[in-house]
Amino acid sequence: VLRHHLGLDRYVLNPTREWAPRVPPLARDRKVAVLGLGALGQACAQGLAGLNFDVTGWSRSQKDIAGITCLSGDDGLAQTLARAEILVLLLPLTPDTENLLNEQRLAQMPKGAVVINPGRGPLIDDDALLAALDSGHIAHATLDVFRKEPLPADHPYWAHPHVTVTPHIASDSRTDSAAQVIAENIRRGEAGEPLLHLVDRGAGY
Repeated sequence: VLRHHLGLDRYVLNPTREWAPRVPPLARDRKVAVLGLGALGQACAQGLAGLNFDVTGWSRSQKDIAGITCLSGDDGLAQTLARAEILVLLLPLTPDTENLLNEQRLAQMPKGAVVINPGRGPLIDDDALLAALDSGHIAHATLDVFRKEPLPADHPYWAHPHVTVTPHIASDSRTDSAAQVIAENIRRGEAGEPLLHLVDRGAGY
């Protein structure tokens, strides 16, 4: 989000060696939206709000998070997308969220918006996103997750000038932290206490 807010690419990718500073808007004037307000989405939204960004969060069920404008449902999703200058996808993948960001919903976003997906690849309709990038409606997409991983070498994302591909590195399990959760759940199970991080099979995540 900071990379796109500050426009860092124009300085990092500067083959003409041009000295042309541009002043970005204040964080409070930058509208950022987070789709998905589970543990990761809430942490992301609160972190951005802590930097004084104007943050809207959307989830399937209504949430109440201090400092975040929380919306839900179809109408709430449309409102969220309509104000999203930078959109962060942190939803789980379910039948309801697959291809959530399709042609219609991309068109609801402001012209020149940025899409960031560290969530799940199939949340995005790839053809629709590529078309929106080609038309200039979406200025850039930073993608860490994909329908097929590793991303095939001939995938159009690799060569697109307005796409940044990263190899699913936004989050990874590490032995030390994973072992702590496993040990804590063993302790809880033996003590008859509720386990951490249970999957709701009905919800799909």
